[in-house]
Amino acid sequence: QQALLAINHLDKTKLWGKVIRVMHSKHTTVQVCLSSVSFWLSILLLFLFQLPKDGQPDAGLTKDYANSGLHRFKKPGSKNYQNIYPPSATLHLSNIPSQVEEEDLRKAFQAINLTVQAFKFFPKDRKMALVQLPTVDEAITALVKLHNYQLSETSHLRVSFSKSTI
Repeated sequence: QQALLAINHLDKTKLWGKVIRVMHSKHTTVQVCLSSVSFWLSILLLFLFQLPKDGQPDAGLTKDYANSGLHRFKKPGSKNYQNIYPPSATLHLSNIPSQVEEEDLRKAFQAINLTVQAFKFFPKDRKMALVQLPTVDEAITALVKLHNYQLSETSHLRVSFSKSTI
């Protein structure tokens, strides 16, 4: 089911100025090495790079995120699984430590040459916020570059697409 969501949400999406194509693979299995990158980034990477030929080493181009702590969508029926949305210009940020301020988060976006148009902490939970970027393409770039961004010694930013707007 997650593969279908990836196909529906990501096929013909632009990443770094190029249209990506997401489709079912002819491969039934993939040799992988473990990593700790986001679910969406893993889907994007799988379709940006050519898979190795059968019996050949993967050269680090394929990854398995099924058991990664950063894969929030691995438990079917979980609240996170119900919040998988297509790319949009609005991003949902979570896992924000209490000492991190709006300006700190804006600087993270500025560091990757993106301008935040609007920012809003959740009223009842400052561990989450919404960020509005100018375009969907910029939001995709932000998700790829800022998911797992280190906010403190023990906290890493979680970034996902939002159905809400600011």
